[in-house]
Amino acid sequence: MDNENLTSPALWVDQYADKLYNFALKKVFSEQLAEDLVQETFLSALQARANFKGESSELTWLISILKNKVVDSFRKEKLSIIDTPEDDFFKENGHWKSKPIPIAFEEVNPLEKKELNKVLAQCLSKLPNLWKVVFSLKYMDDSSAEEICAQLDITKANYWVIIHRSKLNLRACLQKKWL
Repeated sequence: MDNENLTSPALWVDQYADKLYNFALKKVFSEQLAEDLVQETFLSALQARANFKGESSELTWLISILKNKVVDSFRKEKLSIIDTPEDDFFKENGHWKSKPIPIAFEEVNPLEKKELNKVLAQCLSKLPNLWKVVFSLKYMDDSSAEEICAQLDITKANYWVIIHRSKLNLRACLQKKWL
């Protein structure tokens, strides 16, 4: 595929907008930001159209542009980490205040899975944006710590603190809303 075989940019919205929007929404957890990122993706793709080498499908090319837009949006925000009062979860000696409630998933009822996913999405939406992105990249995209740190320009120590605090907050939220 070369540049002459690209779909007309006028058709991109009809053909790719929904897929790009859904992808962005899973990354940024904000409908408005997802819409803005998709628009920026189309604009960047239009400007870089001559650089398309045809080594991938048009959708793959657009998604790679969108991935960069998502990362850039978090870099621009330079979100600060909100401290979670760790005394909510730990005693002074560093031990848990209460033992985690064991979660045993045996046969998954599709209805329960759908409800759990809904609650998990609600809990994820309460995390600070940077935490959501780091958590999503690690556990949903299986990105390595090195890749995440490089993409988001954070230190490894910061990365591990974010992962730890995200898990604590998600655990507390799920225990409150799901169990």
